[in-house]
Amino acid sequence: MSEKRFEICPTTELTPGERRIENLGGFSVGVFNVGGEYYAMKNDCPHQRAPLCEGKLTGTNTSDTPGEYNWERDGQIVTCPWHGWEFDVTTGESVFNPHRVKAKTFEATVEEAEDTEMASDGSSCGDCGAPLEGSEPPVETYDVEVEHGTVVVYL
Repeated sequence: MSEKRFEICPTTELTPGERRIENLGGFSVGVFNVGGEYYAMKNDCPHQRAPLCEGKLTGTNTSDTPGEYNWERDGQIVTCPWHGWEFDVTTGESVFNPHRVKAKTFEATVEEAEDTEMASDGSSCGDCGAPLEGSEPPVETYDVEVEHGTVVVYL
């Protein structure tokens, strides 16, 4: 089975601490920005199929010594809105039993858009080499600049 590629949004539209929930190929998927890194998780809690990615995004407490607590993984833990099960959005692993309970995750990356050029001197079209008639391209063209990357998810 080959992967399907889905463009989500420019990186400027998904800043650290934010998420977007999108329908990708028939699956509801949450895309998270955790400290500038992007992660995608199926919007489906493995407990009772709740919309997991709609839950509160927090961190978690850890403790090595009774009475002493450390706040960790801030903005990395999503809490199921139905029953409070917690999952790490970077791995899909549950907080309470990471070896046995896991939510489905997908690859998420940032890709830079490619600049392509069309010759306006009537010679040929950029990389394809197709000949152009006359001194102007046969269609109306506009200048395009790429300023930011795009968040892409692969299913």
